[in-house]
Amino acid sequence: MAADPSAAAAPADPDGPDAVRFTWNAWPRSKVEASRCVVPLAAAISPVRSPESLASPPLPYPPLRCKPPCSALLNPFARVDFAAKIWICPLCFSRNHFPPHYAGISENNVPAELFTQCSTVEYLVAAPPGSPAPLPPVFLFVIDTCVIEEELEYVKLSMRKAVALLPEHALVGLVTFGTQVHLHELGFSELSKIYVFRGSKEISKEQILDQLGLSVGGRPGFPKMTQQPGVQQVNVMHPLATTGVNRFLLPVSECECTLSTLLDELQPDQWPVEAGNRAIRCTGVALNVAAGLLGACLPGTGARIIALLGGPCTEGPGVIVSKDLSEPVRSHKDLDKDAAPHFQKAVKFYDGLAKQLVSQGHVLDVFASALDQVGLAEMKLAIERTCGLVVLSESFGHSVFKDSFKRIFEGGEHSLGLSFNGTFEINCSKDIKVQGVIGPCTSLEKKGALCADTIIGQGSTTAWKMCGLDRNTSLTVFFDVSPSERSGQPGHQNPDLYIQFVTSYQHPEGQMRIRVTTVSRKWVDGSTNTEELVEGFDQETAAVVLARYISLKMEIEEEFDATRWLDRSLIRLCSRFGDYRKDDPSSFSLHSNFSLFPQFMFNLRRSQFVQVFNNSPDETAYFRMLLNRESITNSVAMIQPSLISFSFDSPPSPGFLDVASIAVDRILLLDAYFSVVIFHGMTIAQWRNMCYQNQPEHQQFAQLLQAPQEEAQVIINGRFPVPRLVVCDQHGSQARFLLAKLNPSATYNSAHDVPPGSDIIFTDDVSFQVFCEHLQRLSVQS
Repeated sequence: MAADPSAAAAPADPDGPDAVRFTWNAWPRSKVEASRCVVPLAAAISPVRSPESLASPPLPYPPLRCKPPCSALLNPFARVDFAAKIWICPLCFSRNHFPPHYAGISENNVPAELFTQCSTVEYLVAAPPGSPAPLPPVFLFVIDTCVIEEELEYVKLSMRKAVALLPEHALVGLVTFGTQVHLHELGFSELSKIYVFRGSKEISKEQILDQLGLSVGGRPGFPKMTQQPGVQQVNVMHPLATTGVNRFLLPVSECECTLSTLLDELQPDQWPVEAGNRAIRCTGVALNVAAGLLGACLPGTGARIIALLGGPCTEGPGVIVSKDLSEPVRSHKDLDKDAAPHFQKAVKFYDGLAKQLVSQGHVLDVFASALDQVGLAEMKLAIERTCGLVVLSESFGHSVFKDSFKRIFEGGEHSLGLSFNGTFEINCSKDIKVQGVIGPCTSLEKKGALCADTIIGQGSTTAWKMCGLDRNTSLTVFFDVSPSERSGQPGHQNPDLYIQFVTSYQHPEGQMRIRVTTVSRKWVDGSTNTEELVEGFDQETAAVVLARYISLKMEIEEEFDATRWLDRSLIRLCSRFGDYRKDDPSSFSLHSNFSLFPQFMFNLRRSQFVQVFNNSPDETAYFRMLLNRESITNSVAMIQPSLISFSFDSPPSPGFLDVASIAVDRILLLDAYFSVVIFHGMTIAQWRNMCYQNQPEHQQFAQLLQAPQEEAQVIINGRFPVPRLVVCDQHGSQARFLLAKLNPSATYNSAHDVPPGSDIIFTDDVSFQVFCEHLQRLSVQS
């Protein structure tokens, strides 16, 4: 089923004011009952969803914390004794005294963090007196020059637009690479000064600093740079951060002309490529140099390495394929058979790079624009651990790259709200344990009583590092129920559970903030009270959580059969919560809270997350990275696209995701998240080709053609990465983008039953109707 198109214009956030959604909004009290629920107890949270959704403006004072080891922050669920000036923590029940500056607190004078509607609040963290002003954001561009002239011109055009959009105080640096790596010294404007690194050799951070003259003692023949008079010292807190920063990373206002000249002079890599060979490209060394420079100059500062890649790495560390064109780039089949000779070594290299960048607090963003693979599957770890952005397109001239690249620098309503240096912590009631997190973050290995024995994703911790965050960044947290003996006794049972998410981060404006979200849910006795469990089930969140969970299992477990696992889980869920008579499939029915779930699972089984056939490892890594980091609403669109139908007879309306929705006099708009498809029925396409829309008497037809274009533009404007727009006609070659997503209710086997003007799908896949018949039969079996 498609979502109501009018809902897209609604101002309300579908994820609620707290941007937290649970699979179950009522929790079973025991481990056994939790396992019988089939779908894991999990929450999807967007830690820094837009500040406009907050009920209170940022609070200009520090938060109050409960006494250790709890350390939870004061929240609306705390019980307050106004006479004694005491608050009781709802998570651990400790009694805490209010500090002297809360002396005026009373029932009629309550601070914002105790307001019922302020379950999410944000605090401004004041900088200590005498500390330097917050450092500006840093953008270090790493550009691949092993591309044809036309592609490089597209890169230059996008770069000029990006620099023009950057704030004037932002620091910028430039690295270009092909067979060798060139680090440009922007501070030397008299002529072009470049530091060259050999691409075939792995180079350590210390060697990079030595060559740049940034090591503590300088290097032989290259005295350590000293502070120049009249030049601002950018980071007074770090001994290495003297004029090294001013040589390689300059404010946009000071280096815009130099950067423009460098881009004008930039040429495709001049190194000759032998016949039958790939270009010699040293991506690994280039990223190593960029990470080394940022680590030396600005440790702990918000910085992004933005890599623009045009092909696979064939030289030095991080190689994914040899130079010889007769050797194909690894496929899923090669990875399954362990026949990809470079894969494990490249993954190990990028794992080391990820650790270095995380320790420095810096982000790796990758924009890959090539018809061939560039190595995203190997880089996945480094991109996800540093919370980087990733965009995959066919060319630097394609709108997917151009518009997405521009979007990260734009302000206004479509701004991504890029933030830096985040940490994400969880506090929760004593009977709950944290199993782990799936999403863009890195474990800080903060072990404690709240860590579960079972680990999912990045576990054995209650705190995670997030080098970069934006308004869309989402994490999935998995929980375990672990009741103590005391909580199971009558009279000691608390009817509510509490979970608190604490995110501290550097706001785009530079100051540090702490965002606190505290949520409460009900405990229920799952063995006797199934109704409350059913009422609290969120089928959209459950579908997305299962998609993220099986994507992880497919990556870490060999021979994992995702389709079979999903089928068994769905049968168990329907058998547990369905309404039926034993061994009577016709009596089977599901509560409205579960009614769409079989449809989600049917589409998930057919999606690119489970069926990797016909996708490269790079594409699969790209799809999974976005699935793991996007909001529930966006992730649902990836699993089950929405379909809107446009016709003369009726206003735009949601259509069934079925081949039966195709008609000759209808236009369909498919939103599959990664692509937006406008599909014209055969008659509509013929009228358009005859230019009826240009004739005054056919204005209604012109409006019909325009309506899906406008709707598609609304979708594209609000999304990152920008989706690919496909405009196609019935029976045209690109109609496959729509047909691949539709339920095959009519195939070549049933072509005789198809009404005139509709379509069929050439597939042996079962239809949703057959899928449901089998599901009902297996669910009611005794």
